[in-house]
Amino acid sequence: MSTPLDHEFVRSAARAADRSAAPLAADPEQDPADVTHRALARQVKTLVAAYRSPDSALHGSGQAIAAALTHLTALRSLQTPSGLFAGGDNVQSPPDSAFTVNDVCDAHVLAVGAGPALHEVAAALAEIAGAASESLRTGGVHTPNHRWELCAALARLHRSFPDGRLLDRVEEWLAEGVDIDTEGLYSERSAVYASLVTNPSLLLLADVLDRADLRDAVERNLATTLDLIRPDGTVETVHSRRQDQKLSFPLWPYLPHYRLLAIRTGRGDFARAARLAATDGIDDPDLLAQTLLTPDLCRVLPAPDAEKLPRDRYLPTARLAARASATAHTVVYGGSDVPEHRRIRSGLACNPTFLRLFAGAAVLDAVRLSRGFFDLGPFRAADMEQLADNGYRLTGTLTTAYYQPLPEDRRRDDGAYRLVDEGRFSAAMAFPDRPQDEVSHTTRVEVDLREDGADLRIDISGPPVPWSLELTFRPGGEPQGAVPLGDGRWCLTNGPLTYRVGDDEIRVEVAVETGEPLAGPERTDVLRYDPSQDYTVVGGTDATTGNRVYIGGHGPQTLTVALRARRPSPAV
Repeated sequence: MSTPLDHEFVRSAARAADRSAAPLAADPEQDPADVTHRALARQVKTLVAAYRSPDSALHGSGQAIAAALTHLTALRSLQTPSGLFAGGDNVQSPPDSAFTVNDVCDAHVLAVGAGPALHEVAAALAEIAGAASESLRTGGVHTPNHRWELCAALARLHRSFPDGRLLDRVEEWLAEGVDIDTEGLYSERSAVYASLVTNPSLLLLADVLDRADLRDAVERNLATTLDLIRPDGTVETVHSRRQDQKLSFPLWPYLPHYRLLAIRTGRGDFARAARLAATDGIDDPDLLAQTLLTPDLCRVLPAPDAEKLPRDRYLPTARLAARASATAHTVVYGGSDVPEHRRIRSGLACNPTFLRLFAGAAVLDAVRLSRGFFDLGPFRAADMEQLADNGYRLTGTLTTAYYQPLPEDRRRDDGAYRLVDEGRFSAAMAFPDRPQDEVSHTTRVEVDLREDGADLRIDISGPPVPWSLELTFRPGGEPQGAVPLGDGRWCLTNGPLTYRVGDDEIRVEVAVETGEPLAGPERTDVLRYDPSQDYTVVGGTDATTGNRVYIGGHGPQTLTVALRARRPSPAV
């Protein structure tokens, strides 16, 4: 017996498409000036989907056809002689053009399926796709996810315009192996690129090539993502190697993938995630086209599983731990790439946040630790060790040096020595050739995850240096028990701190085990966040925003920090 259709889901997808397409159809001759090629292709796809869908207000609309043709003319004008598209920072980019061609090919399938009424639209789409085909087949990429987006475009081109050479190229890329680790994370560890690029691309390739292994990779990634969903309906990104490592990313882009695999596999946990992704309604104008291209999406979801609490997950490949209970959701992170690579770089995991805590509406967004050690920046663990009973130890050592005179056989009469980067700065001093006196500084943070929060023990060793622990709370409350410093900043020296939003609160208690007393509010030189000279030398920063509470001192020092979430008991 076939599964019944979810008519309300389809109607919601149609309404989202109409919100985007209706204004375009209302003035179909309006030239879409200053619209990117990717946006133009997506708008054409949405217009064609709305025309095709009986649930859309634009079903069978001549205005929608006219608007699609206007946008196709604009899109064709952005296509260079190579078939690739102009615009954007990446010049003559095969992968950027692949994003556009993927939508062009999907729109072509929808237009061809509409019969003679969309013949002109289908012909224009075929012309654009054909012009790009060879450049996409022979073109290269520069990020991991680009491979799969490009492969998806080649597979879609072959689906509509069969050419064995396109599939040969897809197989060449796929022979590298999908970059998914043993824990189900792609190499970029990015929620943005997993949800918007890699997962949809691999699902398309799985269907076109009949490759169950590609579908399995997506299922593994979605299963891992279940443990990264935060109580506020976002997905954890602190471990990402891309732009989203400093952003809050919503769950809704995962909706079609959770929904599709829940329907195809019967997984109740995926059904629960799909429902959660649609909690605030459906506002993705592309979803209607997806329902037409993949009818399984329209079927009713299987019964969702109840969320199991408490729940623990440790991802050793990313060095990320999460513990969720009815009271608190806590994340511990020690997987930065900076200690190994000794630089801040696009494509590296650089976020120095090592803990987050959610207590309903009260949210501790970031815990960071600055040290005044040669301006080398905040604590980023080089190692994360799992201990017994939900305990973790984060460790990081910074090492720099003072350099001695060059040996006699390495000296130059002209004084013109090699310009070398020594890990902290660059200078024409031939650093590797010099004897050096190393100076090291080690930080250890032990975290015991509890159902109501976490206990931290922070040990700062090495030469005497100032340090500052920064607690950044999400706006909505005000720290009680801390001394205001102005500009959204507070100082905690003793006694408990309470951060309350409505009936939810986070309580902080600090105690010094060894070392000097904590710094008072007059020590503004200590009570601050230092992003390191990698940022400040170009006038930048990776500092957080929000209500920031500082706990500072002068090491060596050992202190404990108790973080407790308190929430009202659920009504019986």
